[in-house]
Order: sequence, then structure tokens, then C-alpha cells
Amino acid sequence: MRQGFDTQGEVRPLAFDFWDRRTGHFGALVQPIPLRGDHEWRRSVDRSQKEKLVTSLQQALSDTACVVITHQTGMTVEEVTDLRRQMRAAGANFKVTKNRLARRALAGTKFERLSPMFTGPTAIAFSRDPVAAAKVAVEFANKNEKLRIVGGGLNDQQLDAAGIKSLATLPSLDELRAKLLGMLQTPASRIAAVLQAPGGQIARVLSAHAKKGEAA
Repeated sequence: MRQGFDTQGEVRPLAFDFWDRRTGHFGALVQPIPLRGDHEWRRSVDRSQKEKLVTSLQQALSDTACVVITHQTGMTVEEVTDLRRQMRAAGANFKVTKNRLARRALAGTKFERLSPMFTGPTAIAFSRDPVAAAKVAVEFANKNEKLRIVGGGLNDQQLDAAGIKSLATLPSLDELRAKLLGMLQTPASRIAAVLQAPGGQIARVLSAHAKKGEAA
């Protein structure tokens, strides 16, 4: 066995000699040996990556209205990818989280009270829209038993699983905008038609509205 020196000047085994039948000479069977400080360096890198993950999630949550906490058990890569695609289409996000890091990210945010829910195989959905993340998560969970709704939050209000499912039944902001636009457009078209009608027809319309009000 040959020896060498590491960066600290200490003797370390570098390789083991063996007889190579093909060449008829001794060969070296290299045995990789970590040098002093490698373990500390890896720990430093891991710590830095974890801090970045916590900071990134905390920033995302600070601009979020709805958080849905789920348990995902046995979901395939394809299923997770499909769920993330549906979330993105609705303007939401879905992340598989490490509970300890997630609890750190929640600290100091309006969702801090949700920390006790982060146990087990947790993944979270979140969106700026107060309904979007809940809608997609509940719809997916209804079709796939591998995803289970645990609870969540709407701004600073904590919700249990039933609350998230109720939230999912409400129209999203985009749906509300579409309905509001329809409500605004319909009366406008009717008003335009009435204004363009002959005077006698306008009088009949006003009379009909008056009688309806009296009946009420």
C-alpha cells in the first residue's frame, strides 16, 4: 500500500497495489479518501442551499393570499408534473416541502399559525388569487386519493380541510371578473336598445318596471 500527504501534511493511504495479470506488473487500486475539511465544506454548502430555499419560499408566501397544505403519498413523477401544470395554468404553484424548512419560512408571515400542520409527507399549493390554489388542489384530490387536503389559510385566516374544500367552490377572481363584465355589458346593451326605441315603447317599458315595483 502506498502512502501520500494530504493538505495538512499528514500521511494518508492513497492506493493499494495489486498484481495485474494483463500487464504482468503491479497496479494501483485507487481508494478515494476524503481530505480533512471535506465534510465541513459539504455542510456549509447544504446550509447555504437550505437558507436560499427558506428565503425563496418566504418571499413567495409574502405575496400570497391562499395556501393549501396537502399530504401526498406515492404520487408518481408524472402525477406531480401534471398537478404542477394545472397549478401554473390557474396562476398557482405547487411545491413538495421539507417540514422543518417550511416552518422556518412561515415564521414572521401571516401564515405562521399553519406551522403545526406541517407533519408527514407535506406539499403546499399557494396562489395570489384567494381561490385558485384551493380549486386546483381539491379538484385533483377528488380524482386522485394519493393527494389529501390537510388544511391551509386564506390570508391570516386559518382553515381546516373542510374550509379549503368550501373555499374551492367559490369562483376565482378571473371567473368573478368575467361574470361582472357580463353583468355590466348586458344592462348596457339593453339600455342602448331602449334609448333607440320609439317614445311609446319606452313608456311601456317604464310602466312595466313601475308595476313590478309596486307588486314587490
